[in-house]
Order: sequence, then C-alpha cells, then structure tokens
Amino acid sequence: MSFNPQQYMRILSFIDKNCRNSINKPKIVAISKNHPISSIKKAIDNGVRIFGENRVKEALLKFSDLKKKYSEIELHLTGFLQTNKVKLALSIFDIFQTLDREKLAIEFKKHMTKNANKKFFIQVNTGMEKQKTGISPSSSSDFIDFCKQDLHLSIIGLMCIPPINDDPIKHFTKLKNLAEKKDLRFLSMGMSADYKKALIFGSTHVRIGTLLFGNR
Repeated sequence: MSFNPQQYMRILSFIDKNCRNSINKPKIVAISKNHPISSIKKAIDNGVRIFGENRVKEALLKFSDLKKKYSEIELHLTGFLQTNKVKLALSIFDIFQTLDREKLAIEFKKHMTKNANKKFFIQVNTGMEKQKTGISPSSSSDFIDFCKQDLHLSIIGLMCIPPINDDPIKHFTKLKNLAEKKDLRFLSMGMSADYKKALIFGSTHVRIGTLLFGNR
C-alpha cells in the first residue's frame, strides 16, 4: 500500500479541531520504516516533511538524496540505537526519540561537536516492560538532569510506547506529569491506534505509520 493522503488530511483535521489551544501545535511524524522511497515521495508531494525511521542504514539509503533535495525534511530516529552506530546516525537524523541509557547519552556527547543542532527525546518505559527499551520512570528524573546538566544535550521532550493491552491514557498522563515536572515542552506519544487519545492528553508528536502507509 502506498501513502494515503486522505488519511493524512483526516489526522490534520482532527488536530485542527481538537488542539486549537495547544501551546505547541502537534506534529505528525510519518513512520516510513520498511516502506519504499516511492511512498515517501508521494508523502512529500502531499505536504509531509517529518518522517520517522527505525534503522540507520535504511534511513541513509532512503533519505540521503531526499534531504538534499528537500532541505526542510526533519528526520526522527524512532527505533533502538546501538552505541556503535551513533556517529553514523548523527549524519542523517535530526531528532532522536529513543535516548534511553547513560552509555548512549555519553556516546552522543562524544560526537556532538559538529552536530550541536541535534535534539533528543528521552524514552521512558512507562509500563516497565522487560522486552521494551526506555529508562524506568523512577530513574528518569536523574537521567534527564544528567543529559541536560552534565552532558549538555538538547533534551526537548519525552517519548513512550504504552503496553499493547493496557489503557494508554494512564501512560500518557504519567509521561505528561513527568515532562511538566522537568519543564520539558514536547511529548511524543500516540500511534495509529491511539493517536486521538494522545493528542487530547497533550501529545505534541504523534508517530503514525500504518494509517498513512498501510501494513508493512
């Protein structure tokens, strides 16, 4: 399935109707992982400029030329990142949504001299799921301080992926409360199945893949 412009417009319409009073107007991050360049080009033709990819090499193959042609494209890393791929990731991604451990943060700092404009969301494992990455809620405050104060990384917000069979609202609420305590403006929460709830609870970035591109 190719990019669905009608669905994109429906999501934009929902944002316009339900998030008028938002300080930061929510953005759609079009998750294009495992989808061909042809679908991405169709999305660009329909006004999409923010994309999310999970793998560094795939992102390089698909977006190296596209970012040269469309300088306004903003590319987010939305998948787990190994420390040995940090330098390569910094060459293609603008925003990193999955900063989740001290070792990774230190590796970013090591390579940041030429990439000072990179921004980060800290991923919080709100459901404390063993199979998922993300800093635990109880450790998140100290980790945020470490990244901001000790490493001087540009931490702009928090990200979470609620457990599949759990009520996402309690996880969105937990993340929002934590962000407010740490004075962070942005919240990446909500995907194709729950983006409407996420937006109503203050999400500034919804990560939409299946609704826009179909099943992979």
